Amino acid sequence: MQAKIKYNFIGKIWDGGWFFVSLPKDISKEIREHLKWQEEGWGRMKATAIIKEIEWDTAIWFDTKHDTYLLPLKADIRKKASLELNDIVNVSIAI
Repeated sequence: MQAKIKYNFIGKIWDGGWFFVSLPKDISKEIREHLKWQEEGWGRMKATAIIKEIEWDTAIWFDTKHDTYLLPLKADIRKKASLELNDIVNVSIAI
């Protein structure tokens, strides 16, 4: 089993058709430089996320328009963690 690399950051929930939190550009740049080989199609990379002690398996997606990875927040996760649009959240990502 391969060890995972963890990143912690604070982000704002935004709506782009789905609800997302953008990873900071410096973290995204580091991930792309060192872990891009793990990307699957369309810039998708498997990850584990934690917000408000809710942990789930997910994926981050590289968005060339924003030049950063995006963490999608599905409705069930938003409900479990009581998340709303424009909330500022502490996020942990493990890749």
